[in-house]
Amino acid sequence: MDYPKTAVPTNIFTERGSNIVVINPGSANIRIGLAQHDTPLNIPHCISRRTSQLPKRNAQDQMLNSQVTTAQHMERERAYDIVASLLRIPFLDEEVANSSYPRKMGRVDAYPPQNNMKEPVFTWTDVFERNVPHSSTTEDVPNEDDTSESPTLKESKIKVEPNSSERKYREYICGEEALRISPTEPYCLRRPIRRGHLNVSQYYPTQQVLEDLHTIWEWILDEKLHISHRERSMYSAILVIPETFDNREIKEMLSIVLRDLRFGSAVVHQEGLAAVFGNGLSTACIVNMGAQVTSVICVEDGVVLPTTQISLRFGGEDISRCLLWTQRHHQTWPPIRTDALSKPVDLLMLNRLKESYCQIKEGEVEAVAMVHSYEDGMQPGSHKTRLTALNVPPMGLFYPMLLVPDVYPPPPRSWFNDYDDMLEDTWHMDFPGGGAYPMWESYPVFQTKPKKEDIIGLAEAITKSILLTGRIELQRKLFCSMQLIGGAASIYGLIPAVEERVLHAIPSHEAIDTVEVLQSRTNPAFVSWKGGAILGILDISREAWIHREDWIKNGIHIGSGRKYKDSCYLQAQAMCYLNS
Repeated sequence: MDYPKTAVPTNIFTERGSNIVVINPGSANIRIGLAQHDTPLNIPHCISRRTSQLPKRNAQDQMLNSQVTTAQHMERERAYDIVASLLRIPFLDEEVANSSYPRKMGRVDAYPPQNNMKEPVFTWTDVFERNVPHSSTTEDVPNEDDTSESPTLKESKIKVEPNSSERKYREYICGEEALRISPTEPYCLRRPIRRGHLNVSQYYPTQQVLEDLHTIWEWILDEKLHISHRERSMYSAILVIPETFDNREIKEMLSIVLRDLRFGSAVVHQEGLAAVFGNGLSTACIVNMGAQVTSVICVEDGVVLPTTQISLRFGGEDISRCLLWTQRHHQTWPPIRTDALSKPVDLLMLNRLKESYCQIKEGEVEAVAMVHSYEDGMQPGSHKTRLTALNVPPMGLFYPMLLVPDVYPPPPRSWFNDYDDMLEDTWHMDFPGGGAYPMWESYPVFQTKPKKEDIIGLAEAITKSILLTGRIELQRKLFCSMQLIGGAASIYGLIPAVEERVLHAIPSHEAIDTVEVLQSRTNPAFVSWKGGAILGILDISREAWIHREDWIKNGIHIGSGRKYKDSCYLQAQAMCYLNS
């Protein structure tokens, strides 16, 4: 049991991390890879399926109520002027009298992307099956003797005769390829997770959501990690789950991992807890800024404090859409049809512009950039333009009315209520075969969940979360141990902005006068994934792990069998290693 304290950490990762797959599912991207790897694959969490429906919707979850109302538009303009005053830039409708260049640039040039551009040539995804001869490798042609392959995966493949010249559509396309499908092709995009929940709606039934999750994860394991169905029982899976997920959602994901993907065993850890380990700490306030959700939660000595959890319905994608709105208002955007909601490739472009040019600093922040157009039935075009007010969109983290998140209704509550509550005392029941499962006995049962928050800014959310701990010594420690993780955490200038605004958000009667954001030891987008890998590798006893046979026998039947709850405590061995 003392081996992890004496062995070289690299050796432990090599020995134990080769058969552990760490899965960190998010609303926009999934981070997945072997625990022994330094970084995971980061893949858009979406799938496009071939459709024959007419008229065709390009996105399964496309909603009619995603338009900005007049009231929201007025609130957004007011928020812009507040931010402009803070950044010392002109207000929304002011012109720069002494500017050396015209503010309104519009389209300067448009040409095919292959004409002397530094950026890679854009090509639409090839939606047709490739003709594969019988002499191909077994990786390309399924083994007919392999009866363990899942029905979902078998049904999704189209058999192509070796001499057939007929081109056949691929039944489904996953990842970034799914985002780059031409709108003229007969495909419908689906995102199984939206705003930190399974994307269940009247347009997207529960069974389809779960089938799509299964298919995406199966595709990654097969095509990217090259772990076949036959080998899965020799692998374990670690699910690093955002705090926003409800208990049934976690249970459904475990069923996919253990029943459908056929992993031998699995365990669940919360993102906030994993993030603490990913940066080598034991106590911190974790601020997770994802693509669609920003969440705050505090961890003390390796224990998540659930009453401190606050979830905000905005993230990096909202900043990207705000970037588009800002440019259109200033008339710097080319006269092209850019629609981040219904055209996935447009959102992909806006995300990359945001990552390249948006930052937080005083004064005017402008840049010359290439904007791409993807018009129906036309070759993609490139437009050189000067973007302005690039420091305004990321300030939406502190002034969320600037972002105006799109309106997607949460899953119907009946969807959660048709299972009994997985946090109630009934999970202490005895099980067929004798005996309760001792690994659950030390875990607390939380009878209440945090209430839904109003639209508040990031600084207020951090301050509120830390003050909810109620102990001044812990509060002081947490205010000096803030961690920014997630894709949006990489915005230049964000750390000093958070420190300054959190300090001003602390009520004057609180005896706290110092705040600090700790620098991340690794890419902020991958911290939780890395922490999940560390937790899995150092977990010697494996007491909290769920085995496939146990889950199938007891875990998926309503009203019987073992109750699952997300573990909030670290394993003792891992804590021992961390503090040694």
